[in-house]
Amino acid sequence: MVNTVLFLIPLLPLLGFLILGLGYRTIPSKWTSFIGPGTIFLSFILSLLVFFNFHHFAISPFRHLSPWIHVGSLDIPFAFLIDPLSALMLLVVTGVGFIIHVYSVGYMKDDPGFNRFFAYMNLFVFSMLLLVLGANYPIMFIGWEGVGLCSYLLIGFWFKNHEYNNAAKKAFIMNRIGDLGFLLGMFLIFTTFNSLSFNQVFSQAKSMTMGDPTIMAITLLLFIGAVGKSAQIPLYTWLPDAMAGPTPVSALIHAATMVTAGVYMIARSNILYVLAPATMTIIGITGLATALFAASIAIFQNDIKKVLAYSTISQLGYMFVGLSVGAFTGAMFHLATHAFFKALLFLGAGSVIHALGGEQDIRNMGGLRKKLPKTYWTFLIATLAIAGIPPLSGFFSKDEILLHLFGHSPVMWNIAVAGAMMTAFYMFRLLYLTFFRNFRGTEDKLHHIHESPPVMAIPLIMLALLAAFGGLLNIPGLFGGGDWLSGFLSPVFADAAAVTALPATISHATEYLLMGVTLAGCLIMIWLAYHRYVKKEMGLLPDDASHSFPVKLIRKKYYIDELYDLIISKPILLISRFFHDVVELRFIDRMVNGVGNMVVWTGSTLRYIQTGNVGFYMFIMILGIILILFLNILI
Repeated sequence: MVNTVLFLIPLLPLLGFLILGLGYRTIPSKWTSFIGPGTIFLSFILSLLVFFNFHHFAISPFRHLSPWIHVGSLDIPFAFLIDPLSALMLLVVTGVGFIIHVYSVGYMKDDPGFNRFFAYMNLFVFSMLLLVLGANYPIMFIGWEGVGLCSYLLIGFWFKNHEYNNAAKKAFIMNRIGDLGFLLGMFLIFTTFNSLSFNQVFSQAKSMTMGDPTIMAITLLLFIGAVGKSAQIPLYTWLPDAMAGPTPVSALIHAATMVTAGVYMIARSNILYVLAPATMTIIGITGLATALFAASIAIFQNDIKKVLAYSTISQLGYMFVGLSVGAFTGAMFHLATHAFFKALLFLGAGSVIHALGGEQDIRNMGGLRKKLPKTYWTFLIATLAIAGIPPLSGFFSKDEILLHLFGHSPVMWNIAVAGAMMTAFYMFRLLYLTFFRNFRGTEDKLHHIHESPPVMAIPLIMLALLAAFGGLLNIPGLFGGGDWLSGFLSPVFADAAAVTALPATISHATEYLLMGVTLAGCLIMIWLAYHRYVKKEMGLLPDDASHSFPVKLIRKKYYIDELYDLIISKPILLISRFFHDVVELRFIDRMVNGVGNMVVWTGSTLRYIQTGNVGFYMFIMILGIILILFLNILI
């Protein structure tokens, strides 16, 4: 019975994909509206059943479903792992996934690819569930590749647009770079531990020494995979371009689930990473650099979805920073709260875009607060949450990471606080330019503005409640809470806690001070944004209003895409053109064509000896006999 429930959780979305995928031309859209979200809802109910009956799984978390791969010493069963970490991820994936599916019913109702869209979305949820449920690295890798495939399909969903296709290819290729690192990491894991199952790998790893070169190589290779999937420097440029897909895709794949797969993978492999302090340092530097880098770019973006895209990259950087100092619970806590408020922000942006008939430039918005009240209030809650304003969820999850950072390195804490302040500024810039002052669009768009229908508004309200109260999962003792999530996840991170050095205990007075400094900095940024964009309505185009080099540099996103194009894309294209024009056409084609021409010439020439004269044939036959005898004498 238990194994059946576990098997059904990913199977139901897969069945939804098969039904909708095979019958997308014939199934009525009304049926799709129930089949697509319905399969995810049933998986969510089963995930709740697993979560609230978790004590049945705690005794035996590894569930062997069937034999799978057995070659020589390589034995990989098809098995699932139900522990606190996977139980938490099940709720996030199926819960947020269901809400976004419901929203998509209204958002995509007039799209001719309605059935195909839900087929892809169901396939994505199946892949993500396989990723978080797998009890070994190969099953995780199947889900890992599956979400990459679905990302490609959904980014290029409107495939008649050539730019969208390019964005889909870019995402697919950049993810493959990271996936190669993941794959090599798995090879090295099997070579080292003679297994790929989590229980065997992690139990053997506990006996290895801190800083072992092999462990460092494994963790670095796995981290390369995480960098690609979670859009960290240098493999982050695919995520902003991925906004080419429909807005619900951005909410589900590129904010709430897929991009957090790298964070989950490192948290799952926590014992390996704490044994590789050099790798942890690299993760911390990468995370901090990404958080600041993406936040600075977000300040100068004018596309509402691009601002949120760079915000996602920045927040993922925070999660990696938390992982780098051993704050695994803090990183997973922020992963969950980020799924709530970032999905809400994207769906709120979708509601605005829907109301304005496809307009995405915030310079052409404004004054929408009264015309879209439900969208405004839910968007405001999400903005306050991501800015870290108490008592919303983002305050508690971000504060937990910052607290661990201060105990590990005050320098890292200062940098992270600067990133938090930048987050508050660009998010309230987005809020003010979208919803405050006067409408700056055309008269036609002004008359077109309308609030989203209930099928889109209710998901916004549900996510707003999660964004507001999600912090209750892990209220710290400082505020009278019991750190419930920390206690729940502690068995998963117990081995890592046993071998890593804990930071010095921070007093409550210091905690209050740290929180106060961070909160004050964010409030100042909110006031500055208000003063600039609402009170004086100045600087609507800060990137255009200033001609300074730093502003131009950031406005052009530091020319990273152009740099990649110069040092990677163009040389590869030049090499490919050389091989095509010179090697292929002038050498290989000429050689192949030459063989064909030789055969044709030989046939055309030899046919002249076919005269039909019997005497000539006898002469040739005798001449052949003489040649054979002569050759025999020579040999």
